Amino acid sequence: MTKQSKTALNETLAPFFNQSIDCLCIANYDGYFVDINPGLVALLGYSVEELKSKKISEFIYAEDRELTAAKRQKLLDNVPLVNFENRYVSKSGRLIWLHWTSLPLPGEGLIYAIAKDITHKKKLQKEQLSHLSELSIANRELQQLNYTTSHDLRSPINNLISLVNLIDLEKISDTETKEILAMIKVSSNGLIDTMNSNIDAFKKKDRAQKQLSQTNLMEVLNKVRHSIGSLIKQSDTRFNIDFSALNVVWFTPKALESVFLNFITNSIKYSKSGVSPIITICSKKENGKSILMYKDNGIGFDMKKIGHQLFKLNEGFHGESNSKGVGLYLVYQKVTGHGGSIKVDSEVNKGTTFSITFKEHLN
Repeated sequence: MTKQSKTALNETLAPFFNQSIDCLCIANYDGYFVDINPGLVALLGYSVEELKSKKISEFIYAEDRELTAAKRQKLLDNVPLVNFENRYVSKSGRLIWLHWTSLPLPGEGLIYAIAKDITHKKKLQKEQLSHLSELSIANRELQQLNYTTSHDLRSPINNLISLVNLIDLEKISDTETKEILAMIKVSSNGLIDTMNSNIDAFKKKDRAQKQLSQTNLMEVLNKVRHSIGSLIKQSDTRFNIDFSALNVVWFTPKALESVFLNFITNSIKYSKSGVSPIITICSKKENGKSILMYKDNGIGFDMKKIGHQLFKLNEGFHGESNSKGVGLYLVYQKVTGHGGSIKVDSEVNKGTTFSITFKEHLN
């Protein structure tokens, strides 16, 4: 491209750069802003001179700097950055969430980036997580209340029926009293029948939601990989699959889709900088139990520090501000809710291994 054509191109793009409601910027490989559009200047509250005078990392919220540095290293390795979120500290001290898409141009030694302000979205997500946690707790309490109430009420109602049956109506001369006692007996029997019917219906519905069936591991895995194919390709994720020992488990396809989806997206999200994610999945039979092993080569985590919190709702790890703690919580709920169990083992920079033991089908 000639110098004249570059000038014409710059003049054409200038209005787009200067008037965009999104935040646009150009940074160099040394970590400084080279150009910033008015949208980003207005959002952060610093002057252009202030933004250019310091390294970009100094404007990033301290808890997000390590993760951002790892993502920036991928950019320097000529890997585009998409769907990345971090927090910046504005001049007023307010934290601002930004969603980034960045493209490196090695020939120019520059990084072109666009960011969207998602602070309001993050606030809503936090509220939604809080509501989800409350609803999850409330649902468990209601289930427990149903079973407890049924257990606690059955005894006094059966006792009442027994007492009524002990009454010899032939010894009672008053006709009205006989009629009242007869109605009490009918009402008591009706009450226990209605309660049993409602409890059986509740149990039947609960079992139907967790109805196990023969679920093909490879079919479900392929469905998930197809649904996130672009993410897998972009991250250069590689798979080692071996279901030769066991290709079918007793579970539900939808629940297994959720498990695979959360595992794979986490492996990609928490991959090591400059290292392609390698995911190994295998099945096996051990002591009569059906087991699925899932392993990645990601950044891992310290089991002693956070192992006990791993499957809790709204827990984030790795200093990953974009982590909401929902994925592994859902995995745990799916596995245990269908009668299985799950274990995890991990070391920092040595990856993570999940082991799922499925509920055995009784003929």
